Amino acid sequence: MRAFLYLIRYPNLILIVLSQALVQACLLSGGMNWGRVLEPSFLLLSLSTVFIAAAGYIINDYYDVKIDAINKPGKLVVGTVIRRRPAMFAHLVLSVAGVMIGLLLYLPIGLINLGAVLLLWGYSARLKKLPLIGNVVVALLSASMLLVVAVYANTLNRITLGYALFAFLISLIREIIKDMEDMKGDASFDCRTLPIVLGIRNAKFIVYPVIAAFLAFLLVVVLHPRTAWWFDVYMLVLVLVPAIWLTIKLARADRKRDFTYLSNLNKFIMFTGILSMLLVG
Repeated sequence: MRAFLYLIRYPNLILIVLSQALVQACLLSGGMNWGRVLEPSFLLLSLSTVFIAAAGYIINDYYDVKIDAINKPGKLVVGTVIRRRPAMFAHLVLSVAGVMIGLLLYLPIGLINLGAVLLLWGYSARLKKLPLIGNVVVALLSASMLLVVAVYANTLNRITLGYALFAFLISLIREIIKDMEDMKGDASFDCRTLPIVLGIRNAKFIVYPVIAAFLAFLLVVVLHPRTAWWFDVYMLVLVLVPAIWLTIKLARADRKRDFTYLSNLNKFIMFTGILSMLLVG
């Protein structure tokens, strides 16, 4: 069981549930309303997202057995603790369950879930090995995780779109940094990620404009006249300053452990950014 939980990245799944719950309770309710999180339809919606995300992690590890043997040899699950065939079966069961729950809830949700399943399969099988395309796919899926709640509620407001943009940009930054971190293993199996095609130095020049756009977006949010001062202070201290520090550290990074640190710092920024929903309104 512990191996399976590691395989499906349960901390990431918890973050997905938390993110969707915050959207439901804080962004779509005209105020903080935690009762909406307990609505059966929302719980099913969140469950379908978790199933599809878990299936995505499984299929990703299924295709990356040889690469992961180089990038993270002590953390292999598929092919060691869990055999490849049961892993693929679990992927199929979770994917079908996620799509079916979505279709039962609302046809557009089912179609979004189906699109996510296909994108995750395409990403794992091929797209992640191409420069930038795989990174953009994961970033779009991260944004859709928030937008799907608004689509189901038929309440797509500016604040939710803003957080979706936040998720897209920070995820895109992290995915490019992860490619730098995993460059050795990826290069051994003919992957064509940005760092492999352009080199670390030139790949940084691709990610810098994305970080600049992210920082500009944060400044626009903080300087917006309708945001409360406590929200602005929170965003400055726990999101903007760490993002600036990430930029400084990225300029100096040249070893795997440097990029591992940056990837973890990116996770922290994503987490604190998502938690800022508690201060909206």
